[in-house]
Amino acid sequence: MQVGQLARLALLIALVAAATLALKIPMPATQGYINLGDALIIAGALLSGGRVGGLAGGVGSALADLYGGYTHWAPFTLVIKGSEGLLIGWLGNRPAIRQRWVWRAGVAALGMGWMVLGYFLAEVQLYGPVPAFTSLWGNVAQGAGSLVCGLPLAAALQRRLKTA
Repeated sequence: MQVGQLARLALLIALVAAATLALKIPMPATQGYINLGDALIIAGALLSGGRVGGLAGGVGSALADLYGGYTHWAPFTLVIKGSEGLLIGWLGNRPAIRQRWVWRAGVAALGMGWMVLGYFLAEVQLYGPVPAFTSLWGNVAQGAGSLVCGLPLAAALQRRLKTA
C-alpha cells in the first residue's frame, strides 16, 4: 500500500469512528446503539474499494465501540462492519457497476442488509431471539439512514475528486 493510500485509509478509519460516536441512539434491549457510521463506510467503500472499505468499516467501527464503552460489541462489529465495507467496495467497484449509481445504491443496500443480518445473528447469540427482534428495526433504520446520507456523500465526493 502506498503512502497516499495508507493516509486515506487512516483518515477513513478516523471518520468512521467519529461518525459512529457523534450520534448514538441507545437500544436498551441489546445494549447497542444506532449511529451513522455506516454512511461513511458506504462512501469510503464506493470511492476506495473493498480492501479500504473493509478495513475502515471494521477497524473504525470497532474502535468506536471500544472508545464508546461498548467493548463487548467490538469483535462482532469488526467482522460485521468489515465484511460490509468489503462487500460494498468490491461489488460497487465492478466495471459494469462503477458508473451506474442505481446499481451502486443496490450494492450499498445489500451491504446494509448484511449489517442488519449480522447484528441480528449476534444479538440472538448474546441475548436471545426476543431482544434481537426488538432491536431489528433499529438496525433497519440505521441502515436506511446511512443509505440516505452515504450515497449522496459518495456521489458528491466522486464528482469533487474528478474535478480536483
